[in-house]
Amino acid sequence: MENTPQKICFSGIQPSGTLTLGNYIGALRNFGLMQDSFQCLYCVVDMHAITVRQDPAALRRRCLELTATYIASGLDPVRNILYCQSHVSGHAELAWILNCFTYMGELQRMTQYKDKCAKHADNINAGLFTYPVLMAADILLYQADVVPIGADQKQHLELTRDIAQRFNALFGDVFTVPEGYFGKVGSRVMSLQEPTRKMSKSDPEDTYIALLDPPDVIRRKIRRAVTDSETDIRFDPVNKPGVSNLLSIIAALSSCDAEQAAQELQGQGYGKLKERAAECVIETLAPLQAEHKRLMADKAYLQGVLDENAKRASQMANRTLSKVKRKIGFADWGRKA
Repeated sequence: MENTPQKICFSGIQPSGTLTLGNYIGALRNFGLMQDSFQCLYCVVDMHAITVRQDPAALRRRCLELTATYIASGLDPVRNILYCQSHVSGHAELAWILNCFTYMGELQRMTQYKDKCAKHADNINAGLFTYPVLMAADILLYQADVVPIGADQKQHLELTRDIAQRFNALFGDVFTVPEGYFGKVGSRVMSLQEPTRKMSKSDPEDTYIALLDPPDVIRRKIRRAVTDSETDIRFDPVNKPGVSNLLSIIAALSSCDAEQAAQELQGQGYGKLKERAAECVIETLAPLQAEHKRLMADKAYLQGVLDENAKRASQMANRTLSKVKRKIGFADWGRKA
């Protein structure tokens, strides 16, 4: 009996800021679980990052830091393909081709484009507008079957599916139409200061816990986390969003669910709730932080991982890109008559 090929998973994270506890719970931790079931590509999407002005030296450093974070969070760079987007030219080539099969109206409806324009009014560049097409190219280039996404990325995945189906309708079965892969319900981590909003690395520092925050900083941020004027500890995201966010963090990092955590802490006060949440975070992040520090001391190793995995990614990308070019009628290059 022949072995069934593993399905392909693609995901990417921008090296444009500090990764948060929300990124770990909602994404990085799930990545480690997925490597047993899928052929996984985890990309450092540095091409996406430059839609906003970047300091070149800082961007290069953050690419290595994110690679170290991927590995420190449990991703094996041999079993998975960990690489930089800019190291595989197929991303840019396919993005241009797909631009020609994407409609202006589709891109104008993208809510993230509108949000970014509001935040970066002095730099509304074409890259911000066509960003979703590059994202589609990232996914379709590797014939990805699944893409781990959050609720705020559903719109981009739907556009990717529309582009793939449109292209396939014109040229045959060229692209795999990807499905979304969603982490467990309740894994969304909210802002410590505005618990009705998702925790984001682009917000002020006290609103999020960074993966590399030392224990004293984690304790300080959680002590200052918004709760409410009551004293009752219960999981009620609508009426008690701050308390419920802390309970969700405890549940996500321990063996209990949020309701069980609330029962265990009942009557002990918000101070104890915050202390428990801080200890769960510190205990979870300690081994990741230690491994990240070790890896960053060996930048030659990290660069070697990126170089080797870029070759592996390019081999996969070139198979798709060659097929696409033939289908749309680009002239053959480098072939004998």
